[in-house]
Amino acid sequence: MQAAEFKSILSTLVLPPAGPLLLALLGLLLMLRWHRAGTAVAFTGVLVALALSTNAVALILVHALLPLPDPVRQDQLKGVQAIVVLGGGVQAVAPEYGEAQPAGGTLARLRYGLWLAKRTGLPVAFSGGVGWSATGTPTTPEGTVARRVARQDFGRELRWVDDRSRDTAENAERTAALLRPEGIHRIALVTDSWHMPRSVAHFRAQGFDVVMAPTGFPRWQERPLMEWLPSVHGLGTSRMALREWLGMKLAAPR
Repeated sequence: MQAAEFKSILSTLVLPPAGPLLLALLGLLLMLRWHRAGTAVAFTGVLVALALSTNAVALILVHALLPLPDPVRQDQLKGVQAIVVLGGGVQAVAPEYGEAQPAGGTLARLRYGLWLAKRTGLPVAFSGGVGWSATGTPTTPEGTVARRVARQDFGRELRWVDDRSRDTAENAERTAALLRPEGIHRIALVTDSWHMPRSVAHFRAQGFDVVMAPTGFPRWQERPLMEWLPSVHGLGTSRMALREWLGMKLAAPR
């Protein structure tokens, strides 16, 4: 097992929902010998799990931990030579289609990138293979799926496709290998707003002049009372915010 694969497993155990639930389980075990301390630990784990499952707490985390960019303006695209879209996963099994489909995040990013391309006339690159968590499974690479969907559903061709990247760092490395020979150095980078800070850091490290073109902004989705109740989207947003924050901290220069 490669180090990056181990990292994906470790992050799954640390981040919600597993992290807080494991903390609660530890508390239950401690109660066998130290009842008061074990009870406190178990209660804390349950409380953290419940809090992180609410979209209200998730949005507080997002804005506290991540420097979210604003939507891109038309004037910011001046001088941009290409649009680069980052993958966000695939739906490996889609029985209704009979073939793999882009996950929701990937489709949203691809659609926005192609929309920008239509408005600007710029060529589009897509970067995404099979992520570390899906390594060893019969998963179709994101780039392969994106090329087909762009052509079939949007009537557009992707100029460059990287279908081997396994994480954001490799997205930047392999995109640079595709675009450098053509003299492209100023790009509009399309990914989710919460993923943008870490992505920009990797692409700038490869020598790109990056214009941020974010999509997928975390937001209030229901009436106020519902936002403070546990939900699947709340848990997902909390997990995303903590994962990106940890990724930024671990990638920061020492």
